Amino acid sequence: MPQVTWKGVITFGLVSVPVQLYAATEEHSGPSLHQVHEKDGSRIRLKRFCEAEGKEVPYSEIAKGYESPDGRQVVLGDEDLAELPLPSKKVVDVLAFVPAESIDPLMYSKAYYVATADKAPAKPYVLLRDALRESGQIAVTKVTMRTRESLAVLRVHEDTLVLQTCLWPDEVRSAQGMAPDEKVTVRPQELKMARSLMDTLSEDFDLSALHDEYQAALQELIEAKLAGVEAPHLEERAEGGEAEVIDLMAVLRSSVKAAKGEHGRGAKASRATGDSSDGGEAEAGAAEEESASGSTVKRPRRAASGRSGAAAKKTAKAPAKKTAAKKAAPRKAS
Repeated sequence: MPQVTWKGVITFGLVSVPVQLYAATEEHSGPSLHQVHEKDGSRIRLKRFCEAEGKEVPYSEIAKGYESPDGRQVVLGDEDLAELPLPSKKVVDVLAFVPAESIDPLMYSKAYYVATADKAPAKPYVLLRDALRESGQIAVTKVTMRTRESLAVLRVHEDTLVLQTCLWPDEVRSAQGMAPDEKVTVRPQELKMARSLMDTLSEDFDLSALHDEYQAALQELIEAKLAGVEAPHLEERAEGGEAEVIDLMAVLRSSVKAAKGEHGRGAKASRATGDSSDGGEAEAGAAEEESASGSTVKRPRRAASGRSGAAAKKTAKAPAKKTAAKKAAPRKAS
């Protein structure tokens, strides 16, 4: 079990829940790398030197400092920071309950599992968890961790409460000017093609099956260097990746036809009666496919397949004969 990160109390109204936090996530970067001198491979070490004394200082003697605009220096020790008068110290202070979608995921930072403290009653914890789950809401809170006050939310993950620290609203930069300035019109056919691509990519998607390919590639490179053999190159793997793109486009074309699903039955009936509408639909599908790839090319319409010019003329003359026969027939007496 991971180490306890923080101990305190969740308070909402007159209800208090003694809890302790555990880190809910961990980052991995593969093999641990350190700095070396490229020329001879010797280690590069960073040392903390005091400018006044000209000697290395142990970490235990290092404090935090602030220099004012006029050059004055203020030294802040751990005790100074620990004694800051913050109301959210050792307390997860619930401020409000809001819909989960009201908090932009851009604000989320680190997540912590919330567990009941030792010998603490479970009922207040379960009460808060079930109330959040039933309402579909999250709790907006403030908490002080490692001498810094953070905005945070309480939410439910499976059967466990999660405290997710957040950036303050003024820490999120404005997105103004990031989107394209020029006016772009997206045709319904292009949007439909994009949706078909989204549906295709989402089929049988398993998020848990994803892994860090950088970590695996770095491990392969290190093992090759240790064995004194040539490291794997990207070109050796490019062929397989290109084949996947070709297969994806084949699936995409099939999904576009499936997106026109209801037209398929009508197209079969049209072919049986000699109607050429199926060819037009196929051309429209091809045009949409080109639009989704970023280029728009108009193709000339082709003649209906399976019908020669003579057959087309014969079909065109048939209604005229039928009309002439109709005129020659005598009228019945009324």
